[in-house]
Amino acid sequence: MFVSGSEAGRRLPQHGNVITAAREAGVGLVVYTSIAKADTSTLALAAEHRATEQLLRDSGLPYVFLRNSWYLENYTGQLATYREHGVAGAAGDGRVSAATRADYAAAAAAVLTAQDQAGSVYELGGAPFSMAELAAEVSRQTGAPVSYLDLPVDKYTELLVAAGLPEGYAAMLADADRGIAQGELEVGDDLARLLGRTPTTLAEAIRAAL
Repeated sequence: MFVSGSEAGRRLPQHGNVITAAREAGVGLVVYTSIAKADTSTLALAAEHRATEQLLRDSGLPYVFLRNSWYLENYTGQLATYREHGVAGAAGDGRVSAATRADYAAAAAAVLTAQDQAGSVYELGGAPFSMAELAAEVSRQTGAPVSYLDLPVDKYTELLVAAGLPEGYAAMLADADRGIAQGELEVGDDLARLLGRTPTTLAEAIRAAL
């Protein structure tokens, strides 16, 4: 199981080291956590994943790509902020197929313990929702009036920086919202098929986080 590194912008040489070590050790299968639609995505975050996928193809190692969409925890971790200030973003009417970390982990376990997985590519995510639908669900479950404010990407970046985020991280989050607006983080039902059940929904995740 090859979980991508956490240092965006510095991951490719780290990933290359992992792949070299796996090849030298004669690893029989590498299951890599990538990003949704890595081969076509224009998200800044996707570049290192796309390059890592190519390194794995070139290595000759048997591989599986788990192309994870966004995490529901990205949203449920901000419920207090949403209740006080509302939901802001740059995603327009785009929808994101977010899922819980636990569901992504269960899907990875299913792949690791299954037969004949080499060469498989899974586009993983839960039931898609828009930021307006996120705001409506938070409002429904908390009883607080919560709405969605859609901003241009540069203005959303400025808002995140004003809230205390480092500029580079803020720009990355705003760029992800741009990708959501263009459908780059909306995927099909591969996650449900691997789990053998419906992934945790947005409503369930919010309820559990309150």
